[in-house]
Amino acid sequence: MASAAEQMAANISLGQFAKATELKKRLWFTLGALVVFRLLSFVPLPGIDPIALNSLFETTRGGVLDFFNTFSGGSLERMSLIALGVMPYITASIVIQLATSLSPTLGAIKKEGESGRKKLNQYTRYGTVFLTAVQGYFIAVGLEGWGAGQGMTAVVDPGLLFRITCVISLIGGTMFLMWLGEQITSRGIGNGVSLIIMAGIVSQLPHALAQVFEGGRTGSLSPVLIIGTLVLVLGLIAFICFMERAQRRVLIQYPKRQTQRGMMQADKSHLPLKINTANVIPPIFASSLLLMPLTITQFAGQRVAGESRWGDFVISLNQWLQHGTPLYMTLYAAGIIFFCFFYTAVVFNPEETADNLKRYGGFIPGIRPGKNTADYLDYVLTRITVLGAAYLTFICLVPEALVARAGIPFYLGGTSLLIVVNVTIDTVTQIQSHLLAHQYGDLIKKAKLKGGMRR
Repeated sequence: MASAAEQMAANISLGQFAKATELKKRLWFTLGALVVFRLLSFVPLPGIDPIALNSLFETTRGGVLDFFNTFSGGSLERMSLIALGVMPYITASIVIQLATSLSPTLGAIKKEGESGRKKLNQYTRYGTVFLTAVQGYFIAVGLEGWGAGQGMTAVVDPGLLFRITCVISLIGGTMFLMWLGEQITSRGIGNGVSLIIMAGIVSQLPHALAQVFEGGRTGSLSPVLIIGTLVLVLGLIAFICFMERAQRRVLIQYPKRQTQRGMMQADKSHLPLKINTANVIPPIFASSLLLMPLTITQFAGQRVAGESRWGDFVISLNQWLQHGTPLYMTLYAAGIIFFCFFYTAVVFNPEETADNLKRYGGFIPGIRPGKNTADYLDYVLTRITVLGAAYLTFICLVPEALVARAGIPFYLGGTSLLIVVNVTIDTVTQIQSHLLAHQYGDLIKKAKLKGGMRR
């Protein structure tokens, strides 16, 4: 049953946007920041030959480069200043978050409140600079040697100066995107980093749809397949919306409290446990780990001979890990399930939740406070995580089969749909919250005016 706040938010009309001045400013700021992000994706790194780069990029289609190119909005394919996007920042954030659960020192800093959060954010920024520098250096070295066997190179003037320039440019681009994401979060609407990733994915969708319809025009894709794909995508979006809002509500009861007016009724509330607690982290991690060997074997396969034992192994591994093969689909599903359970265990601590409930006098009816409550929460979370893992696996494998069997563009993959739908839901929820707060503000002003008139 929907809460009173959700029912009130459902009755909000678009006409109230004209009255919500603060909300309009936030929306315009968010839109302007995303436009700046898209413009930066077309600013190339110094010393890059774009024609040779495009030719070389076509030889690695289907590898990990395609995966990261999706989240950077095509910036990696053009080797722009923001070629790495916000992926180093996300990786550093995940590492720091995992470290706070494993390291007692960082865990103590996390419990310090606002000051601890600022320290962890600073560590995340340092980690972002380090990861960007390392990845930028390998990108520079890889660009210098990329295509040497084909008689072309993407770098106009290879050397130490190009490597230093490339690393500094990539660090500047990634740090600017990180700052831009923080500005969107504080002065705009929604999570800035998530919106930047979603903008990169959405910017590639017109090109992906154009490829699908071009395939229908040339006859490589049948009209039935195109219509079926569009219907399937719409169905998956609706299913994602349903599952992302699904939760298991654990009843929490608090003891009766004595007040000046006498005994009050015991308070009741719910502890919401999301079906998909890990969000989109499992598909991203599983895809990265699985596509990395495929990309390495693609590069190595151009330099080995098929007559040698090593060459035969590299060529066979490249064939086994192709999109749609049974081994690829099995490893992909196993990776999603593993990271789903692993990340859920990191972000939700049953012992800490049970201690907090015990501290404030809350308890689950029929369950003793303390260890029994922690065991019960762990039991419930494990059961719903099984459903969440199955849901993520289904959402990711069905589009993956379409990509492999029917030649559907990579941008219509399950990970892309998950990110776009999740960020859209979060942004719409925040817009409703702003409109709701504005509506409550109007009610308070009217109440004050009526009270003043009575005097």
